[in-house]
Amino acid sequence: MKEKLEQIKAEATVQIQAADIPEKLNDVRVKFLGKKGELTAVLKGMKDVAPEDRPKIGQLVNDTRAAIEEMLEERKMKMERAIREQKMKEEVIDVTLPSRKNLMGHRHPNTIAQEEVERIFVGMGYEVVEGPEVEYDEYNFEKLNIPADHPAKDEQDTFYINKEIVLRTQTSPVQARVMEQGKLPIRIISPGRVFRSDEVDATHSPSFHQIEGLVIDKNISFADLKGTLEVFAKELFGPDTKTKFRPHHFPFTEPSAEVDVSCFKCGGKGCRFCKGSGWIEILGCGMVHPHVLEMCGIDPKEYTGFAFGVGLERIALLKYEIDDMRLLYENDIRFLKQF
Repeated sequence: MKEKLEQIKAEATVQIQAADIPEKLNDVRVKFLGKKGELTAVLKGMKDVAPEDRPKIGQLVNDTRAAIEEMLEERKMKMERAIREQKMKEEVIDVTLPSRKNLMGHRHPNTIAQEEVERIFVGMGYEVVEGPEVEYDEYNFEKLNIPADHPAKDEQDTFYINKEIVLRTQTSPVQARVMEQGKLPIRIISPGRVFRSDEVDATHSPSFHQIEGLVIDKNISFADLKGTLEVFAKELFGPDTKTKFRPHHFPFTEPSAEVDVSCFKCGGKGCRFCKGSGWIEILGCGMVHPHVLEMCGIDPKEYTGFAFGVGLERIALLKYEIDDMRLLYENDIRFLKQF
């Protein structure tokens, strides 16, 4: 038995020294010390050893195991040291080289424009409210005074999920939902993404953004609307900006108007930017239609209000003099890093 243990130790020594990678070293460990290893086989044969010799043989087995484990650990440490030294040679770092600059992200032009609009209206006491992008037809059309047979419903080029659910075509449904809650007075703006089945070109996209505003209170008049939008225009485009209201028609407001601002490039004299007119169209607005108030549970005899809506991309295009809306979505870093 003693000769057998010496033979196992000698074989293990040779194989440990021959191992050149950790995987082979592990194979040697399993071969000699594992559950089915050679030392384990010797221990299983102890039943054939005379009882008086078993303590001595057991001690020899333990000594052999300890010797093999010591050789394995020593070889493992040498191997890891050699691997680490080789890796350090291959991964040399020149600490004298200048460090790489971290590329810092920044806000998108749309985000900059939205935050500026929100800042202006929050400063006037408005609350920012958001709503679902997938909306019921009832809120997107019916409660905004656009029934099933209304021609405006066809003009919207709506994406329908089914007969009752649509991708919202404006953020006006948020206004209807807030009015339904009955917490008066109301002074909100509702920014968000909207969807229309438009072809992609320099001024259109099937997905874009709007910011709409709503005020409901007692004794609200068109004069309040004009004053609010005049302050907004001056804050956004400069203190010398003038506003002009042109009669228009929207189903959910009466009376309604389109709003132009004096060209901030030429001061209203006429240039290429304003196409020689001296004015730039920016938004639509009007007094909330009494029928809309009724459908949302508000008494139009006691309360009045106004609403307005502006395209976020429209503001970004004007403010930063961008001539193609597609540039905002192409994610060209050469374009975006200018802002």
